[in-house]
Amino acid sequence: MGKGVLIIAEKPDAAQRIAEALDDRGKPKKSMRRGIPYFLASRKGESLIVVPALGHLYTVCQAKGGRDDYPIFEIDWAPRYLAERGASQTKLWIETISELSKEADTFISACDFDIEGSLIGYNILKYACGEKDKEAKRMRFSTLTERELVKAYENASPQLDFPLIEAGRARHEVDFIYGVNLTRALTSAVAKESGRYFTISTGRVQGPTLHFVVEREKEILSFVPTPYWKIDAMVKVSGRSLEALYEKDRIETFGEAQEVVEKCGGKIGLIKDVRTRRIAQAPPTPFNIGDLQAEAYRLFGFTPLRTLGIAEALYLSALISYPRTSSQKLPATIDSRGILEALAQMPDYKALAQQLLSKERILPHEGEKEDSAHPAIYPTGKAPDRELNPSEKKLYDLIVKRFMATFAEESLRESLRVEIENSGYKFFLQGSRILEEGWLRFYRPYVKGEEKILPPLKVGQEVLFIKVEALEKFTEPPPRFNPSSLLRLMEDWQIGTKATRAEIIDTLYKRNYVRDERMAATELGFDVDEVLGKFSPAIISVDMTRELESRMDAIEKGLETREKVLAEAIDRIKPVLEELKARERELGEQLSLIVRKVLQQQRSVGACPVCGTGTLFILRSRRTGKRFVGCSNFFKGLCKASFPLPQRGTIKPTGDACQGCGWPTLGVKALGRRPWILCLNPSCPKKAGGEDR
Repeated sequence: MGKGVLIIAEKPDAAQRIAEALDDRGKPKKSMRRGIPYFLASRKGESLIVVPALGHLYTVCQAKGGRDDYPIFEIDWAPRYLAERGASQTKLWIETISELSKEADTFISACDFDIEGSLIGYNILKYACGEKDKEAKRMRFSTLTERELVKAYENASPQLDFPLIEAGRARHEVDFIYGVNLTRALTSAVAKESGRYFTISTGRVQGPTLHFVVEREKEILSFVPTPYWKIDAMVKVSGRSLEALYEKDRIETFGEAQEVVEKCGGKIGLIKDVRTRRIAQAPPTPFNIGDLQAEAYRLFGFTPLRTLGIAEALYLSALISYPRTSSQKLPATIDSRGILEALAQMPDYKALAQQLLSKERILPHEGEKEDSAHPAIYPTGKAPDRELNPSEKKLYDLIVKRFMATFAEESLRESLRVEIENSGYKFFLQGSRILEEGWLRFYRPYVKGEEKILPPLKVGQEVLFIKVEALEKFTEPPPRFNPSSLLRLMEDWQIGTKATRAEIIDTLYKRNYVRDERMAATELGFDVDEVLGKFSPAIISVDMTRELESRMDAIEKGLETREKVLAEAIDRIKPVLEELKARERELGEQLSLIVRKVLQQQRSVGACPVCGTGTLFILRSRRTGKRFVGCSNFFKGLCKASFPLPQRGTIKPTGDACQGCGWPTLGVKALGRRPWILCLNPSCPKKAGGEDR
């Protein structure tokens, strides 16, 4: 008999579900080695070892040279604990997997079936298991349900999915070469000029994405509003007051608007036409990850990254299918009827599911987008085996309701449009009512079937205009992006991937390039984009990024080789880095000014309440090394105001005034106690009252 089967899962939760599904009794033994969990199962006399990874255990790194060297084109793959700070725990995982691999003679990758999952499994099998990538099998599944996991195991592919692996390797390698070289070029220029180490990052996707936000902000700041007028009219008919719409949505001159008011106000209008039409609205398409992120932001305010994290938690709990998909299709193989039957066992969905099950045929209304690896996102029908947190409950309910709505009938609405003539001008009444709810019934409360019922009206009927006013309006600038609309724009321009776009947006916030939910470029974001555009426009070029994305997609389809795409990517970035190197001093001067301004803003607490003309800054004493707040006028001999600070923890200006006295405040985070707000005023009435702020 052979030694056994080693199955590599992507995460601990997934490993446990795989082991439980494959074990003959459904009760695998959980073991620990060096604190790393793994599971021992038995299936038809075969010994199974199911061991999880912790996401990526290996990463791209430079083959030689120091941390500040650039350009770097010689790269290698190495354990994360050797390449990254803060990744020391991955050493134990790799050592444990390596030891367990010696107890097996059959190897299977059961990581998520996408580019990242395929790459995670490949690297572990290649490096930790001693070149077992050449003989390993591949389990492919879209849910962590027992039925699908057993099927994936029994029908495992005889080899790994190498086109996906090669595409994953290429993407990581290209992103490393672009990201590390460009970030080092900018950071090094600052260090050499100012002596300060301040990370200024950019990358193949980050640069163009920031440019989108900056360009939109420029549009907004340069926008000049122009006035126009809108007619606000009310009529009285059959004892009801109704809003009437003027034939022109906007009027360019006040004179024309005033003429309408003078001629129509208080007059009798005559109904000239009454038209009804029926509008059928098709059910929504199933969720892919982009659609889910957009809908969760619209309904719950969840950022794309948060939605992805919640969806992954639901997937690992076997409640939904794999979320990182671009598909809007639900193939027959998922057994939609079986899922609806399972949902019918849950009190919250019983009535709706039974309505769908009464249909002779259950067919989804699908979208156009496809994904070769996974179907659209759908609930598995499995009841939760743990208490979902409020955010998980919201997203799970949304996914279930969307799934059911795709199988429902179209909704039918009747629209009514009434034309009224008053003194030669046209006005309209608009009404609507729902004739058949169709899919709306299944997607509530996430869709509103609003009705506006008009009283009976007929041609020739008189209508009294009880109000006609001219309202002055102004044209508005284009709206700022929010995380959801920016992600959609990245999708439209085909930059980044369904797995990375949300992380790129999150990075813009972390680098302080953007702020607020309605994304405004910060001064730092503006300045970095301007410098990049001046010294190397290619860095913020959407076209270059899109072309590279297209080439890497071709690797996945087997139409390109990783080596060729990587070589061409290096050829593209070389002249960019040469230009930055040649102008390093000029680049450093401009970036140093930016950094100096940023650091000053980070230390600025607010106006000095003592002298009224200075600015308070967080300073550090050269003699004692202690932190304190002092006034900028001290150096001019005009103010001696200073205030002590806690010497432990992080301190940041809040930008807000104390509600008790109006003095500037600071946010303090110290280990071992909750964050608090510190008012600088020693005589603050809130302090005197013993209030803990």
